[in-house]
Amino acid sequence: MRIYILSFLFSLSVLFSFAQDTGGKGKISGKVIDATTQQAVDYATVSVFKQGSASPFNGISTDEKGTFTIQTIAAGDYRVTVDFLGYKKYIIEHVIVKDGGVAALGTILLQPNQNQLKGVDIIAKAPIVENRIDKMVFNAQNDLTAQSGAAIDVLKKVPQVTVDIDGNVELQGNGNIRFLINGKPSSIFGASLADALQAIPASQIKSIEVITSPGAKYDAAGTGGIINIILKDSKVSGINGSVNLTAGTRQENGSFNLNARKGNFGVNAFFSGNAMLNARALNTNNRRSDNADGSKSTLFQDGYSDTRRSGYQSGLSFNWSITPKDELTASVGFDHFGNRNKGITSQEETQYGISGAVLQDLLSTRNSESRFSAYSTDFSLNYKKNFAREGQELEFLITTSGSKNTVNYFQRQDYDDPLMTATGTRGYNPGHDRETNISLDYTQPITKNFSLDGGAKVVIENLTNVTNTDTLDAAGNYLNNANQTYGFNYRRNVYAGYISSTASLFKNFLDVKLGLRNEYTTTNANFPGVVIPGYNTVAPSAVISHKFDPTSSVKLSYSFRIERPDYGEVNPFYNISDPHNISTGNPNLRPEKSNSVELGYNKSYNSGANFYVGSFYRHNNDDIQQYTTQYDTLVVNGDTYTNVLLSQRANRGTQSTWGGNIFASVPVGKLNLRTNIFIANRWNTAPDPANNNAIQRVSAFGYRVNLNANYQFPNNFMAEVFGNYNSSSRTLQGTRPQFFWYNLAVRKQFWDKKASIGLVANNPFNKYNEQRSITSGVGFYQENLRQMPLRSFGITLSYKFGKLDFGKDKDKEGRDNGGDQMPSDGGGGK
Repeated sequence: MRIYILSFLFSLSVLFSFAQDTGGKGKISGKVIDATTQQAVDYATVSVFKQGSASPFNGISTDEKGTFTIQTIAAGDYRVTVDFLGYKKYIIEHVIVKDGGVAALGTILLQPNQNQLKGVDIIAKAPIVENRIDKMVFNAQNDLTAQSGAAIDVLKKVPQVTVDIDGNVELQGNGNIRFLINGKPSSIFGASLADALQAIPASQIKSIEVITSPGAKYDAAGTGGIINIILKDSKVSGINGSVNLTAGTRQENGSFNLNARKGNFGVNAFFSGNAMLNARALNTNNRRSDNADGSKSTLFQDGYSDTRRSGYQSGLSFNWSITPKDELTASVGFDHFGNRNKGITSQEETQYGISGAVLQDLLSTRNSESRFSAYSTDFSLNYKKNFAREGQELEFLITTSGSKNTVNYFQRQDYDDPLMTATGTRGYNPGHDRETNISLDYTQPITKNFSLDGGAKVVIENLTNVTNTDTLDAAGNYLNNANQTYGFNYRRNVYAGYISSTASLFKNFLDVKLGLRNEYTTTNANFPGVVIPGYNTVAPSAVISHKFDPTSSVKLSYSFRIERPDYGEVNPFYNISDPHNISTGNPNLRPEKSNSVELGYNKSYNSGANFYVGSFYRHNNDDIQQYTTQYDTLVVNGDTYTNVLLSQRANRGTQSTWGGNIFASVPVGKLNLRTNIFIANRWNTAPDPANNNAIQRVSAFGYRVNLNANYQFPNNFMAEVFGNYNSSSRTLQGTRPQFFWYNLAVRKQFWDKKASIGLVANNPFNKYNEQRSITSGVGFYQENLRQMPLRSFGITLSYKFGKLDFGKDKDKEGRDNGGDQMPSDGGGGK
């Protein structure tokens, strides 16, 4: 009932917004081009002034074709200005707008400003959050408190995104997310997503794009949607760059960017590194089990683990504008990240007979250590052709990404009873991952208001893994265990094609985008007893939007998505780093299928305020969920383990989710307040092993609330505070913990804003963040308490340098505002 009420309120809010007065009835239209190159100038600012006024009351940015239409202008006499960085301002006096008429300004020629400026700091600041027709953009470089951390810290502040204490990311309550870097897939995400996101410094991130309803051009993979991390780049002429450094009690990072561009050729190079210093987490686990023979067992574990992480990213890209209509871009990147965990756990295992008498009480100490390392190389080559007809484009993209991953682990249990022999295992697991994407996309305008897009794509993925396992014998030697030593090869190819259309209907009253994508998947895994049949996926998508005026719009979208099981979910390797809590993959997982609908309304105000309200519904079939089973004894490849919980992913029925999101940003003088509220109610329907596999229905309500406030003091001094709360929610077998964190930051800019120094404090008044969770199933009940160290203090330094020539370089997907490039959507889908 709560979710129906919430959905009603969301819909009522949208309908109420629709009913607002849209103002006047006239329009002002035109097209802006470069007077020298005759190319369209996109994202030029068109402002409308009342005669005698010094401040505009309305305005808009030109689109990628340089065109603009400002609607709902009351009849009258106005002054219009056209402005863009690197060009002389164009002023048109006495623009007469008639009631119901269109004031057509025709083609406006902007004259480039040929003056070369030295030592200039560009200020073309985009809002923190931008709502566009197909995505939401979080401009991380304008956020203060996140700059000392990593990508995972930036994601915590992005609307509709939830990050838990372990770095697990959800989008609209769904963890099946397709992650991209600069619009391209990368094998850096394949080995360990949490570690990869910890290895990317926040200072290297320009923006994060959230796409909850991807169109046909994107890969159908990822039922939760797509998160695209855009790294900093520049297409500004001249030589320029930046240096960012952070030193702290828990985390250190640094990045260096260098950009050089002369005429039609540009080079960008960067290097960034990140290190999380040793962090000790405390863990307590209490389990009660019912054994098959009627006896009962308890397991109490109390210990700690020390964790360290480190990584680096580097990249080199080249851009060559061969002709005004032909562009070639190539890039290569080298990345590394890894972690080390080392801990000691005290254990007490007690077994009770049917009468309640103690049959056995074992005290032991478990020492464990694991090391993970991943090296990856990414290469891409992109060619884009613009034809004579405006909007006609051809794009070819090839990307290849390879990684080498290594896992080393060790665990040993020593018993207090001298008659008990120590047990233990150690392993060495090298692996390789190679993914290649080849795509071709074409856009053909049919009329002024109608165009067709189409393309094809091939994805070739090959993963190999070798598991080498040694077991501790009675003499204290580690000997190879042939039963747990094997190789696992996994190959998957995806062949895709799509077609989509974009149209403006009913005299531009509605913008419609319809698409259909077809993907055929083949999978081979050379593991005994595993046969994965090929399958075909037809994925339709649709977006319908309407602009009430330049400041408000509504969007309704639908998409069909799938979630292919990833390598870690299908790998049959048994993780026995804790013999009482074992996990393994499931090679027979089927892809998860999802249908989702989303409705959203966005409104911006002349004061700079922005408001967004949206709701969504998602239904998954063959829903992939982790399921835990209790075993009195479990035999794994010839070795026997007692009192075990085995965790494995499985297709568990269906999942339906209703939810909504409210985002608001309000400036109050020099104070800016920003909040994001996300709520969702989820229903899981799955067989219940505790009740003869009768269908059980589990309902889980959860919400996330955050608040950000920043204040601009005199003399380029700014302060900011951010707080975030995530509620607890139910799962199929228990509860997920609630969590809360907060950040404080101050920054001082100097040297004409070319340099800055900042101080950041994360959870300064709480040493630990407590995580309490429950897991239960047939024959067991388990409570877990984790205390995660989040308190830290840091200092950040940044410096921008270089000589800039403000000539307009064409970048159709974004604005050229001091290096803030918006990459294209990539080829053949994502």
